Formats: sequence, C-alpha cells, structure tokens
Amino acid sequence: MPRNLPHGHSTSFIQLITGFTISTLLTVTTSLPCLSQPGVSTNGGSRSLGATSTLIGDAYTLGPGDRVRIDVLKLPQFSGEFQVLADGSLTLPQVGSIPVTGMTLKEAASVVSQGYARILKYPVVSMNVLTPRSVQTSILGEVNRPGAYTLTETGQVPTVSRALRQAGGITQLADLRQIEVRRPRHSGEQVIKVNLWDFLQIGDSRQDITLRAGDSIFVPTLAKTNLAESIQLASTSFSADKSQALNVAVVGEVYRPGPHTVTATARTGAAGETGQASGSGGVETPPTITRAIQIAGGIKPQADIRQIQVRRLTKSGAEQMITIDLWKLLKGGDVSQDLFLQDRDTIVIPTATTISPAESIQIATASFSPDSIRVNIVGEVKQPGAVKIPPNTPLNQAVLAAGGFTTRARTKSVDLIRLNPNGTITKRNIAINFDNQLNDQTNPPLYNDDIIIVNRSALTAFSDNLSSVLVPVNNFLSLFSIYRLITGN
Repeated sequence: MPRNLPHGHSTSFIQLITGFTISTLLTVTTSLPCLSQPGVSTNGGSRSLGATSTLIGDAYTLGPGDRVRIDVLKLPQFSGEFQVLADGSLTLPQVGSIPVTGMTLKEAASVVSQGYARILKYPVVSMNVLTPRSVQTSILGEVNRPGAYTLTETGQVPTVSRALRQAGGITQLADLRQIEVRRPRHSGEQVIKVNLWDFLQIGDSRQDITLRAGDSIFVPTLAKTNLAESIQLASTSFSADKSQALNVAVVGEVYRPGPHTVTATARTGAAGETGQASGSGGVETPPTITRAIQIAGGIKPQADIRQIQVRRLTKSGAEQMITIDLWKLLKGGDVSQDLFLQDRDTIVIPTATTISPAESIQIATASFSPDSIRVNIVGEVKQPGAVKIPPNTPLNQAVLAAGGFTTRARTKSVDLIRLNPNGTITKRNIAINFDNQLNDQTNPPLYNDDIIIVNRSALTAFSDNLSSVLVPVNNFLSLFSIYRLITGN
C-alpha cells in the first residue's frame, strides 16, 4: 500500500492497489509486453523487467552519467527519466536513493523493484537506457588516428568497433584477432582479448565488448598481410574513410615515377601524362595499386608485373614488404592482387628480363597501361612528326599511321632509334614488310618516344646530290647571260 501520498489521491490509489484480485493482476501484467520475456524475476512479491534498448546489450553495466527511463506499473507518479548520479545511485520518487552502479539493466530493475515493494504490491518495473554515459578511452596501434577519445555517441553504447571508427578506422595492417582491451582494476590491470575477426565472419557480437571509463584499446600489427583478408578489412564499418585521398610513391617502370596523390577512381591517359580521376559509377572502394599505376601514367612495356613490391610502414615505424602479381589479375581475375593501399605506401615496379610478344600485347591492353604512346616519324613519310598510337603498336603500323611512304622513300628498311632505361641509345636498321606480324626482330613493338627515320631511296639521293651540284652551275650561267645582256658583248 502506498505511503505518504498527496491528499485527494490516497483513496483512489488505495482502491487501485487493494482492489486487485489475482485475475485482475494477471490481466494488468500480461498487458505489458515485457512481462512475457525471460528477463522477469520475482523477489519478495515484486516483479522487475530489464527491458533493454535494441542498441544496449545485456552486458551493459550502469554508471554515473547514464540517463535511464524507468516505468513502474505505468504509473506517472513513480515513472520517468532519471540520471545515475556521481555516487552511482538513482534518486527515485517515494523510495529515495538506490545504488545501481556496476549493475546490468536487469539487475538494476530488480533492485528498483525491491525498493518499491515496500510501498506497492507486486510492482512491475521496466528500465531502458536513453543516453549512455560518455567514456574516456585511449586507442593505440594500427588505427589511422591513434590517441585519447571521449566516446559520446547518442543512443549507442561505446563498443570496441565504434571506438575504432572514431579513431579514423583500422589500417590494412591491423590484426583483428589479437586486439587487447586493457581495463584498470583495484588489483591491477586486466587485459581482455578481443577477436573482431570472429565478429565479422560469424557475427559473434560478444567480441565487440562494451567499453568502460579508463579502458584503453591496442590494435597489434599483422605479422604478414593476407591479400584475400585485406579486401574484407577494407569493407568493414570501422575501416578507414574510403573517399580519402592517399599520398603514395610509385617508382620503377612507370611513365611518371615519383610521389602521387591517389583517389578511389582514376584512369590512364597518354604515356607520360598523369592519370585523371573519374566517376566511381558504383560502390566506393579504397584506392588500389592499379589506380596508383594509372595515376603514375601507366606501366612501361618492360615492366615485370609478376614481381611488384609494396613497401608499407607499420605504426611502429617498421617496414613490411608485400609482393603483388598483377599477371594473376589479368589472366585469372584474382582481384586480391589489386591491393588496397594506405597512406605512405611505396610501389616498386621492377624491370622484366624477358617478355614474350603475346604477353606484351595482353599487358598493353590492361587498364593500368597508358591509352596511347607517342613516337616521332621523320623523313620520307606523308605526315612526318609526332604520332599517337596504342601501346605495343608494331613498326609497320606506325609508318602507316604517318600516311605511309612518299615516292622519294627507301621502302625496304627504316632506322629505329630508342632511348633505353639505362640512358644508352640504340639504333637499328630494320627491313620493313607491311605483311609482317608483331615480332621483336622484323617488326618490333614501339615504345614511347621512339624515333623512326625513313631515308631517301638511292635514286632520290643521287638526284638530290646531282641537283646540288648543278644548281651553282646554272646560277653561274644565269649571271653570265645577264652580264652579256647588259654589256652587249
């Protein structure tokens, strides 16, 4: 029976409480949806229901700063919103202060129910967290922005995954199987092992534990990068921002080696020109190694795409080496070879010792090759000058792209001048046949900045030389004729 009720309300309220029959009580309690759930406990004639919010787990423990909603028999004079005070207690109407710190919602609802059992018969209590308290924590290791954080996400409890998201997301070197949550205790520090990989793979939400004030999170470094797993790491809700531009270096067999800023989408242009960003046209993904190569102008024909190296710095400053085989991507569609990049990666593209013509053709048509190369054709062609042609275009097709030979040309052979990667220059005289297929010896593929010289035929050269001899004689005879005309001799 209620005590100390305001005058005028006591009679009606006493009638409400004392007038309950067993059947009436069952009707009232079953009308509340929470009472049929497993959270109901009975203690000394009282009933409690730890009805948690869908965002609050059963393991969440109350502490100073939590704002909760308490309903007692749906009676407004006992129900309302309350905040856990600094001493860890709730101050409730008619029953006063009740300590709840360190309790789950179910435990706290039971304690509140026992408190109201002193003044009510069969009090049914439900409790929800409206706003979780802020949690001070530090996040270290393989995250993009390590440091101290205050976790204050409205309506959500602070968990490990949410903390990682606030720290800029995990890096590609994060070992999700060995995350440590270090929790201060009176008896010393407690280290809790967290396996977020199981959380991602099998939905084990127990791994995404609720954080408490003073917790610190450490994300260790993977001993070795798993290319298949790196795709899943990049797609988690607590990975790095996918739209963020990355600063990387691309060196070796590309047309524009050096530092580059890489975005999620890019395309190559002509050889030697920086690739341009393009529309994503779909789901946003982080920048990859092929996009970095595109930004760097595309690969050169001599590139060894089977032995590309990515040098990656860990948060401790050590360097990891990752080997990439883009030939597997071209031939078998192994998308795991198109590694997701992270800031400060260095991509090294070595020079191949030998490449077959068939492989050269396939590589030249890859998305990370340039759209076109530029060669210079001089001499006896109809349209001499710089010509843009597709990569790996054979010599005879380049001559046709310049309009073909003039009538003055030596049509049996041309000279090919090439600047080699080591700085040397080679000159080859190559017999030309427009029926030949691509061949390193008789019809070689052209490289960017190659020079083709189409010489004069022997007859043309003789005629030009003869003209150079006869022109002065003709000029002399013309002057002599003018002299005779003037002098009359």
